[in-house]
Amino acid sequence: MLAPNQPSAASLPRPLAKRRLLWGGATASSQYEGAFSAGGKGLDTQDVRPYLPRTSNATTATRLLTRSAVERAKSDTAGTYPFRTASDGYGHLDEDIALLKELGIDIYRFSISWARLFPNGDEQEPNAEGLAYYDRVFSAVRNAGMKVFLTLTHYALPLNLVESYGGWTSRVLIGFYVRFAQVVFERWGEFIDFYLPFNEINAGYFSPWNGVGLIKPEDGPYNQSDVFQSLHHQFVASARVIEMQRRVAPACQSGCMVADFCYYPHTCSPEDNLKTIREEQVNQWFAIDVLARGFYPTYMDRFFTEHGIRIELKSDDLEVLARHTCDFVSISYYQSSVCSTNETAEHTAGNLVCTVKNPYLQATEWGWQIDPIGLRTALNKLYDRVHKPIFISENGMGARDVLERDNGSAVVHDPYRIDYLTRHFEQIDEAVADGVDVIGYIMWGVIDIVSAGSCEMEKRYGVVYVDADNHGNGTYERIKKDSFTWYRDFISSRHGNEE
Repeated sequence: MLAPNQPSAASLPRPLAKRRLLWGGATASSQYEGAFSAGGKGLDTQDVRPYLPRTSNATTATRLLTRSAVERAKSDTAGTYPFRTASDGYGHLDEDIALLKELGIDIYRFSISWARLFPNGDEQEPNAEGLAYYDRVFSAVRNAGMKVFLTLTHYALPLNLVESYGGWTSRVLIGFYVRFAQVVFERWGEFIDFYLPFNEINAGYFSPWNGVGLIKPEDGPYNQSDVFQSLHHQFVASARVIEMQRRVAPACQSGCMVADFCYYPHTCSPEDNLKTIREEQVNQWFAIDVLARGFYPTYMDRFFTEHGIRIELKSDDLEVLARHTCDFVSISYYQSSVCSTNETAEHTAGNLVCTVKNPYLQATEWGWQIDPIGLRTALNKLYDRVHKPIFISENGMGARDVLERDNGSAVVHDPYRIDYLTRHFEQIDEAVADGVDVIGYIMWGVIDIVSAGSCEMEKRYGVVYVDADNHGNGTYERIKKDSFTWYRDFISSRHGNEE
């Protein structure tokens, strides 16, 4: 006999139906396409980021740009600006899609260059040459039998919108952005299965140039009210795009995305644990709570007060956010992070951020701590919070691959990447067994691309090698790495086991 208030078996929630996971790969327009002035494309915020040899401040200097740095980049013909050539995907489209088809991925994540469709960002009508280029992209992906995971904006903002309007500090960008998105959905909505309005939207406050197109003051830090005002405008823009998409292309599935850092306390001290909670709330959960749950969380009230942050809201902004939440959530996951109140603790690098070094983990050459179990932890915590399906929209290992010759053939042996992927895939299976509703996994930089963090080509993620160096020298030949065959066989075996 059931105890009082105990649910009957009929009322208990049913277990999730097991999905057939989608396995994919990703690129981003600014890091992959190149051809920065071809086909009528305008300059964007990535085109003015310089390559600097790695030093203690090189990564910061390439992504926290001042007005003088931008002006210098616009007239600089001697410096190296890697995103202008990137991987020359623009000139290798057919070859690259053929490689992805051979790889056997289910889904391809790519982004559209806003500045290729609207060179200045504020035009009334799109650039015809840009439309024609993306007609080719969508058709090629469809004909190769792959689903489309589209990122509308992946860090690259038309430079004119920064210089003329102040980037996302200006509310007028919402209208420009919705116009851009409407062109995309009206023209290619039938091709799009999943989409993100913004890549890693929480980057707006830990990498403001990349995230919200905010110029850094010459002599001090960013104004935090500008940062969070810009982010609010992106929140509203995201909701407005979802509202429009559901009218124009209702079959598409909308998402939101954050960079997930899977925070651990450095010690079991109450202070470290409290710091961990606060870091999670502000850096990780805030954007998800707004975009997936539809409200500004109360924990941000104290943060805004303590940091003197004021945000201007229009009367219907909160209603718009509440009514137009996303269908799924997605994360980039590369490493876990450690929180400590000890200011002298040793630090290491991460995805556009630094963190306290974890003595239990190995790290890549770039200092990113390798933690497959952290992916399982991150998936569980996120699903418990939002109860929406989750897409792992970025994961992978940046490494210095070596191009070798074997009996006259170009080869790249990358057993470290195969090991990295194997261990992360095992933890995805564990998270699914835990009850997490995972839609799929997308490998970042499936074809080698320029790193968004450090502007380097030598920090490679792909299973396809691109013969180019940090200065844009090379043949741009595509060479399949050992991991290409491994990933192809893995996907084939998974689908064979699921049939």
